[in-house]
Amino acid sequence: MNGKLVFSILLVVFLDLFGLSLIIPLLPGYVKMFGAAETTGGLLFAAYAVMQMIGAPVLGRLSDQYGRRPILIFSIAGTAIGFVLMGLATSYWKSLELLFVARIIAGISGGNLSVAQAYISDVTDAKNRAKGLGLIGATFGLGFIFGPATGGILADFVNVSFPSYVAAVLCVINLILVLFWLPESLSSMERAARRLGAGKPGPIFSLEALTSALRRPFVGSLLVTRAGVTLAGGLLQTVSGFYMIKKFDLTPSEIAFVLTYIGVLLVIVQGFLAGRISARVREDVLILGCVGLMALAMIGWALAPTLILFNLNQIPMSISLGLLTTLMSSTLSKSVQPQEIGGMLGLGTSIDSAMRAVAPMVGGFILETYGTGAPGGFGAIVMLICFGYVLTTVYNHPKALQLRAVTAGAGPSME
Repeated sequence: MNGKLVFSILLVVFLDLFGLSLIIPLLPGYVKMFGAAETTGGLLFAAYAVMQMIGAPVLGRLSDQYGRRPILIFSIAGTAIGFVLMGLATSYWKSLELLFVARIIAGISGGNLSVAQAYISDVTDAKNRAKGLGLIGATFGLGFIFGPATGGILADFVNVSFPSYVAAVLCVINLILVLFWLPESLSSMERAARRLGAGKPGPIFSLEALTSALRRPFVGSLLVTRAGVTLAGGLLQTVSGFYMIKKFDLTPSEIAFVLTYIGVLLVIVQGFLAGRISARVREDVLILGCVGLMALAMIGWALAPTLILFNLNQIPMSISLGLLTTLMSSTLSKSVQPQEIGGMLGLGTSIDSAMRAVAPMVGGFILETYGTGAPGGFGAIVMLICFGYVLTTVYNHPKALQLRAVTAGAGPSME
């Protein structure tokens, strides 16, 4: 594993996620400022996710053919524009419509996580892939440690739109970093070969590409499992702010500190546990165990009577969700040909985005209609269904045994 290149892309990811997480605890406040309900807030989250669903596989596929670096430059610049418009929507024009436009632009550009994951896959071998992708997840968590708390403090001491402008400045810094420090991970010969169609191309998001991927043994099962996990996890990630306001009457800065606590847990899981555990436990066994643990954590969320118990429940939630996030990408990247990695991870990110589009709409509706226990209860049902599915399709699959041998250094493992 090339430590210098890994560090470089992790720094890019950190700045990207730090900027994004600055405004997350403020979105419920934005919705309240415009006099809208939880369902509208869900649509605001969904707009970002839908655009990310469309953008992620396109960015991933283009990065396979033209290189990771130019696609990162394009996407970071787009994200900066989205943040500027968000600041204008909440300060100058006071427009809910412009706020939606800002989220749409940021969503299209926000699919670059698949490009960062592909970059890590380029500079790591199969044995260190889970560790490298786990570091991406830990960096994601670090962004959520510092971002929400910073956003909440800036909103309290300056104004609600100021964090959006700070996030835009961070994007500019990130852009400079990529331009002058981050090298390309694919050689010119690799890029040229992929543009000329050498080998099997990675999929771009379409019904045909999705159907084709889902039909592939083991790969299809991983994508379906990923969809269920992201749907349930997306409920927590997108409606928890509204949930905490409605059930515990928290302020944006208080919500930010809860999100910071969750970010710390994710860093511990993905930065220190993911690589170590995946090196010792067979991936299909670990996926099954984490899905079961997440189902129990969802039940705990539905039944949590106090903020203290809600926070305690985030420990098993973060362990299961953090490990699954790493495992889904790591196992998927090792199950396809090298020239498919960027496109397939982009397809996986699109599935994530589709579920994150559904999650806030469903979560906002059931929270508003059925009360604070409903999102956790719905998530528990989803995860219990996933547990049965993983047990019958992923657990003990021959491909899982083959991947375990590859991770130990026995040779290539591709469909």
